[in-house]
Amino acid sequence: MTVKQSITIQQALSKLISGSGLTRDEARAVMSMIMNGEATSSQIGAVATALRMKGESKDEITGFAEVMRQYSSHVATSQAGLLDTCGTGGSGIHKFNISTASSIIAAAAGIRVAKHGNRAMSGKSGSADVLEALGVDINLTPQQAADCLASIGICFMFAQLYHPSLKYAAAPRRELGVRTIFNMLGPLTNPAGADRQLLGLYDRSRTETIASVLQELGLARALVVSSHDGLDEISISAATQISELKDNKVYTYHLEPEQLGLRRYSIQDVIGGDAGENAGLITEVFTGQRRDAYRDIVLANAGACIYVGGKADTLQAGVEIAAEVIDSGKASEKLQELIVRTGELNHVSG
Repeated sequence: MTVKQSITIQQALSKLISGSGLTRDEARAVMSMIMNGEATSSQIGAVATALRMKGESKDEITGFAEVMRQYSSHVATSQAGLLDTCGTGGSGIHKFNISTASSIIAAAAGIRVAKHGNRAMSGKSGSADVLEALGVDINLTPQQAADCLASIGICFMFAQLYHPSLKYAAAPRRELGVRTIFNMLGPLTNPAGADRQLLGLYDRSRTETIASVLQELGLARALVVSSHDGLDEISISAATQISELKDNKVYTYHLEPEQLGLRRYSIQDVIGGDAGENAGLITEVFTGQRRDAYRDIVLANAGACIYVGGKADTLQAGVEIAAEVIDSGKASEKLQELIVRTGELNHVSG
């Protein structure tokens, strides 16, 4: 994709500060300058802040995401029927790694999964942290990730290795210390081009916008979820707002835990810890040692993965399949396959 330099950073800032939005082409131009190292740290911080204060539009988010995708390393694989599951973080609630556990269950249910993730930004344990604690080698090259996906139906792509051009935004993001458009971009820039996604969002007012962005980016199916208790997951403590992309249309509804056949719990019942603690929780869920809130919130989100992956006709049917996958031992087996295969791939290349 050739990006036309239709606007300077200063012109973009002037528009944003006045309350006007950027066009998709203008957003592409701005992000291209950021990714090329042509924008200063002050300019990047100012653009991110101005966008946040105005409220990022569909065109702005889409334009930024398109350029970030262009600049990322790519995993060569068939994108049809390929699932990613991740959240933006930023909820301020230190839950355990629900989307990571869900991705493994989805793979064990027969869905091809290209999980994209990073180390913790706002919580204590990101997907990269907990997978590493479980024994997974997270440092796969794009070719190794493609090999892993082809051989066992799941791979993990460590975001830091796949988006080197984001280094120019790292210092401004760290110094600002507030959520910006960059928090949204990771889940929108899967290096394998997954065409199905469960995406958790910290801001319930933006689910339709992000679902529309996914539509613009060419996804076939997606659920953008944000719960009424602040989780960027499907909650078992409150209703969850869901914006669903299906048949090239976006529609929004609310889901209660009971509609999935699950009990309602306090949000305190799914609080996690550091990577080691969360790895232990995932292991206990997978081995059947836990039949409590930790299991149920994983079932809710794994069920959604199975639904959006096309293996279930309803969300509740997805939850039932997820339970069968855990109880049959398939989830534990898939995790062991991932541990062994990633170790083999890095050992061979070493």
